[in-house]
Amino acid sequence: MRLSSGTIRMIIPAASLAVLLVAVFYMQPRAMSYTGLNLLFNLAVPIALATIAQMLIMAVNDLDLSMGTFVSFTACVTATFLQSSPALGVLILLGAVAAYALMGIVIYVRQLPSIVVTLGMSFVWGGLAVLMLPSPGGEAPGWARWLMTSKPPYVPMAIVASIVIAVLTHLLVMRSSFGVLIRGVGGNARSVERAGWSVVGVRAAAYGLAGFFGVLSGIALVGLTTAADANIALRYTLLSIAGVILGGGEFVGGRISPIGAVIGALTLTLAGSFLSFMRISPDWQIGAQGAILIVVLALRLLLNRLEKRENNR
Repeated sequence: MRLSSGTIRMIIPAASLAVLLVAVFYMQPRAMSYTGLNLLFNLAVPIALATIAQMLIMAVNDLDLSMGTFVSFTACVTATFLQSSPALGVLILLGAVAAYALMGIVIYVRQLPSIVVTLGMSFVWGGLAVLMLPSPGGEAPGWARWLMTSKPPYVPMAIVASIVIAVLTHLLVMRSSFGVLIRGVGGNARSVERAGWSVVGVRAAAYGLAGFFGVLSGIALVGLTTAADANIALRYTLLSIAGVILGGGEFVGGRISPIGAVIGALTLTLAGSFLSFMRISPDWQIGAQGAILIVVLALRLLLNRLEKRENNR
């Protein structure tokens, strides 16, 4: 039985997560418990949310290099204004989402490279974060802390939340007309425009939704860490891109996989958490995550070539 490219994109990230998890359990049998899984996947939720945000940007053939600083900015807002003045904090976060939507419009209308624009915005978000919190501090809202540290039965909160995120985003992006439009803009924007839809509007919606998931990522991160820092999520830019690619997404063509993106985020989280669990330097964590990405991409390329050879016969 031949496997389609879409099936391959789903199998490879799931298999990579399974292999890594088996290796972890073999090396540390104590991790095969509720507490062990909770420690391994502790930061999975904010990384998964940031990965979904990046996936929405990549769905329209763009790339967001400001994701890490944006999540850091929203984390600082959460630990300061959202905690002390909730109404003002909500307004600031809504303004940030609107700024993301506006950024998508400007990139398209002015035909600017998304890499350049988002790189410039990364300095804006980073500067605003430093103005709010020049040094680590702030306090997580009680509801965010309660939500992220709650302990459902049988399965840790991080895994439950990741499953919910994967299912909801899959329904939104892969099963709804809105998701079809987003992927259509990434695959063939002219066809979408000829069908009577506004490409500018779709891109603005995609960017705005990405900003919304970025806000959720910042809130989730503060709920876990109980405080914030202007540099708390700088690594999320590369992690989010790697998570999308690891999960079967591609840079062009609107080819994405929400479930695969969440699995990719879980895989990268597991790699980093396991090495931290083993008290290994963070420098090696970055190397391990990069090595996993290279291996999975090489495997995906090999399978795609084998599939093309079978189709040409």
